[in-house]
Amino acid sequence: MNLLALATGAFFGAISRFALSQWMKTVWKQDFPLATFLINVLGSFLLGLVIGSHLDSTWTLLLGTGFLGSFTTFSTFKLETLQLVQNQNRKTLVLYLGLSYLCGIGAAFLGIILA
Repeated sequence: MNLLALATGAFFGAISRFALSQWMKTVWKQDFPLATFLINVLGSFLLGLVIGSHLDSTWTLLLGTGFLGSFTTFSTFKLETLQLVQNQNRKTLVLYLGLSYLCGIGAAFLGIILA
């Protein structure tokens, strides 16, 4: 049952991230990687809600590990960070790193508090 919950969450999380990312890339054409930023901050907030809600282990696997684990994207965050370094886009790099960490931690904290 746990594997099914995990796999189901991961399936829908990956599809949701892909769809939202593709849509955001059609709307936002600037240097700042807004799609990944918003997905990761939203995912941090939602994970805070899941953890703060003290759900049973199956729901935590489905929503937290499965859905949000595949919805958020640390690897894309790091790739985009390296691309900003390679393009010598220092202002956007500092803004992206600073906002990603501050907003991500803040959103997770807010989710826990609201739960």
